[in-house]
Amino acid sequence: MYQAIVALPLLGFLVVGLFGTPLGAKASEYITCGFMVIAALLSWVAFFSVGFGDAETFTVPVMRFIESGSLQADWALRVDTLTVVMLVVVNTVSALVHIYSVGYMHHDPDRPRFFAYLSLFTFAMLMLVTADNLVQMFFGWEGVGLASYLLIGFWYKKPSANAAAIKAFVVNRIGDFGFLLGIFGVFVLFGSVQLDTIFANAAAYLPAAEAAAAGQGGEAVLNFLGYSLDRQAALTVVCLLLFMGAMGKSAQVPLHTWLPDAMEGPTPVSALIHAATMVTAGVFMLARLSPLFELSHSALTVVIFVGAFTAFFAATVGLVQNDIKRVIAYSTCSQLGYMFVALGLGFYSAAIFHLFTHAFFKALLFLGSGSVIHAVSDEQDMRRMGGLRTLIPYTYWMMIIGTLALTGVGIPGTIIGTAGFFSKDAIIEGAFVGHNAMAGFAFILLVLAACFTSFYSWRLIFMTFHGTPRAGHDVMHHVHESPMVMLVPLFILAAGALFAGVVFFEPFIGEAYASFWKTALFTLPDNHILHDIHEVPFGVKLAPFLAMLIGLGVSYQFYIRSPETPRNLARYHGSLYRFLLNKWYFDELFDWLFVRPAKRLGTFLWKSGDGRLIDGLGPDGISARVIDVTNRVVRLQTGYLYHYAFVMLIGVAALVTWMMFGGPL
Repeated sequence: MYQAIVALPLLGFLVVGLFGTPLGAKASEYITCGFMVIAALLSWVAFFSVGFGDAETFTVPVMRFIESGSLQADWALRVDTLTVVMLVVVNTVSALVHIYSVGYMHHDPDRPRFFAYLSLFTFAMLMLVTADNLVQMFFGWEGVGLASYLLIGFWYKKPSANAAAIKAFVVNRIGDFGFLLGIFGVFVLFGSVQLDTIFANAAAYLPAAEAAAAGQGGEAVLNFLGYSLDRQAALTVVCLLLFMGAMGKSAQVPLHTWLPDAMEGPTPVSALIHAATMVTAGVFMLARLSPLFELSHSALTVVIFVGAFTAFFAATVGLVQNDIKRVIAYSTCSQLGYMFVALGLGFYSAAIFHLFTHAFFKALLFLGSGSVIHAVSDEQDMRRMGGLRTLIPYTYWMMIIGTLALTGVGIPGTIIGTAGFFSKDAIIEGAFVGHNAMAGFAFILLVLAACFTSFYSWRLIFMTFHGTPRAGHDVMHHVHESPMVMLVPLFILAAGALFAGVVFFEPFIGEAYASFWKTALFTLPDNHILHDIHEVPFGVKLAPFLAMLIGLGVSYQFYIRSPETPRNLARYHGSLYRFLLNKWYFDELFDWLFVRPAKRLGTFLWKSGDGRLIDGLGPDGISARVIDVTNRVVRLQTGYLYHYAFVMLIGVAALVTWMMFGGPL
């Protein structure tokens, strides 16, 4: 069964990728969608059999891969609760995105290529989450990066799509370089890339960690950038390098700049990237390697800080964005920050719980925005929408449900609430009771981010669906509801956005935690966060609820009751507005620090180094000298007989002179 779950998307990619043109678009859609639906159903079977059964972690061998000295890495599927949770997330969302794309991409002439890329994307992510060793994980990691490049730049005739694809690829290479160094470091420290071996040997680091905490230090085990590191310092450096890879894939500051530009791809691509595949890879990787990260308090502190800052930063930028997809993109960036805060707190189950629920409502919001864009003739600027509530009612209510889940609507202290209410509030409460020095800082920023999230989410609803229409008459005349092939996936995702939280709260972070997760996640014995979150003061539980209400109230005031207020604020506080609209000038800063110097250096090396030095003194210089000499020799060939006779006489005179003064031969 597990081989089929992983192989079916690959089979769909190979069949449609190789034979899509002769098969035709319809057959390509049926093949890829059919394989994905089967894989999704099998994933749910695996989820209930492993998560709610008695099965411990086991491995399904596939084939031998690498064997070189002490380095061994086979292709095998590691199956535990964490794996089956990710299988459900990836394959469910991917199957729904495949079906949705049948309607959304109906007029695109390159549908076979699109569906082949979607299946390749899914297969790469499945390789990552089922990895039994770090080499296989890196293979899936890079496969996801390749597939994202292909899908973001799917409309390759569009310059902005090509630029966005290249940007995503390059920025992720920066993070991937850190991830690769981290894998090298793990191999040096533990002598293996097999997860079981690494986790078994990690227990030996506990005494070393305690010794380092007591100031006893230890012998050097790793040289990095000229520094000799003891066991504790080496492990911290390795964890930070691994986290660098997660920062790139999961769009954490400062490696977040690719994520909003990824909206240049088709909307189903945005849903797949943001809800189930690429951006969740970093969260999964840290949860999978929890036995390593738990041994480095410093690394976990960095994870909390970066996650909290990213959650706050992205929420502030989302306040003023006008592109409907970019608003949701920055929401993804912010919610990933929540997940990393939970990871840094050692609250791994809450991070995966939020990843699980977030997949439903974020896919719902992206596909819902695609339905809006489909209805208004591919317009994405919310300033040119409005008044769509009665024209596309199904899409409107699906977006409402997604917004309720994203903003965490629910009644504190009860089991009444949407999916985000259970998962996001649990992370905020975990930050309140966390023992890390950065936990209080994270709690404040996460509550502020919750307020901003509510504001920009309801701002999207009010600007898009309420008020008077701001689109042209021709656009409004053609507004229509999406076909059922696009709406049915929305209905299914809406059910998850409403009920996934209450249904799965107990196994993920409640009383059934131990029997559900078994040994899939590792937390140090002195980390009592799972127990402490159930005893937080009611005021703490109320904080995200009040933040949500404040964001909703201010948004309603700004965009329903007094639409001129936002314009006045933007005019009176122009510097702040431009600061947020330009995303804290991160792109401009990186352009000034890295892009322009790199271009200047490249131009210098191209013209001075390559052109003048290498080519000038090398092939171009030699050929120029040869041509110069031959041109001079050519001048001797005049074609006049008296010139040749004159040269012959000079030669005879020279010969006679040499014979006269040179002596006998």
